[in-house]
Amino acid sequence: MKIIDSIKDERLTLSFEVFPPKDDTSFENVLSATRAIAELKPSFISVTYGAGGKGSRYTAEIAKALQQTESVETLAHLTCVGASREAVHAYLDELQENGIQNIMALRGDLPDSIERERLVCSPYLHAADLIREIRSRGDFCIGAACYPEVHPESASQKEDIRYLREKVEAGADFLTTQMFFDNNLLYNFLYKLREAGVTVPVIPGIMPITGANQVRRALELSGSFMPRRFTALVDRFGSSPSAMKQAGIIYATDQIIDLYANGIRHVHVYTMNKPDVALAIMNNLSRMLGRRF
Repeated sequence: MKIIDSIKDERLTLSFEVFPPKDDTSFENVLSATRAIAELKPSFISVTYGAGGKGSRYTAEIAKALQQTESVETLAHLTCVGASREAVHAYLDELQENGIQNIMALRGDLPDSIERERLVCSPYLHAADLIREIRSRGDFCIGAACYPEVHPESASQKEDIRYLREKVEAGADFLTTQMFFDNNLLYNFLYKLREAGVTVPVIPGIMPITGANQVRRALELSGSFMPRRFTALVDRFGSSPSAMKQAGIIYATDQIIDLYANGIRHVHVYTMNKPDVALAIMNNLSRMLGRRF
C-alpha cells in the first residue's frame, strides 16, 4: 500500500520512525525493538538510512521484516550524498523485489570522509536529483524532508521553500518535517508553503524528549527553537530521568493533540527505537480522543 493513500484519509493517524543498528552485533536488539513498535499497528513505520550510506543493508532488512512478518507498511529511507547511480539502482531493485513501495528520498548529511571531488562528480547533488531518479525507476510513493525552521544550509526560508518546490516538481508525493517544539512554527510554515504553491500533504514530525541529554542532540541535529515552556520543563525535571521521561511524553502528546485540533490528520513520531515511549504516547492519545489508533 502506498503511504500517500493513508495520508489522504480523513481519519486521525499516527506513524513512527525507527533507525537501523550500526553493526551486526546490535541487529537483533534493534529488530526486537522495532517489532515491539510495529505491534502498536501504526499507520506506517519509517526506517532511517545509515549516515553516509552505512547501514543501508539493515534499512532494507528491517523494512522487509516489518512489512512481511508484522504486516505494517514501511517507508525505507534512502540518502544519495556521495552515492553512485549503480548503488542507488541496486537498492531500489532490492526494495521492489521485497514489495516495499514507499521511499523517503534524502540528500543526507555531508560526511567528513567524502572528498569534495567525489561529491561534485556525484549524479545526485540534491534530493531533487534523487527523487527524479526514483520516479524514473518504478512506481514508488516518494516522501521528502522539509524544515519549518529553515534548513541549516539555506540562506533564508524563501530560498528553502524554492528548493522544496523543486523536490515536489521532481516527483515527491508528500513531505515530512524535521522535529519542532513550537507548533506555531509549523502553522506559519504551512501557510508560506501554500502561498508558494506547494500543496502536497505535509506530515509534522514530533520528537519526544525523554532525557535532558537529548536537548543538546536535538539542537545539533536541527537547531530547533526551544520555547520557554519546554526549557522550563527540562530545567524542572531534567535531573530526574523518570520524571523527565514522563514530562517529555506529556509534552509530545500535547503537541500532537494541538495538531489534531488544528486540522492535521497525520503525525509522525521519532521514537528513537523506544517501544515504551511509542506506547505511552499512543495510550495518551487514545484516552484523550476516546478511540484506539
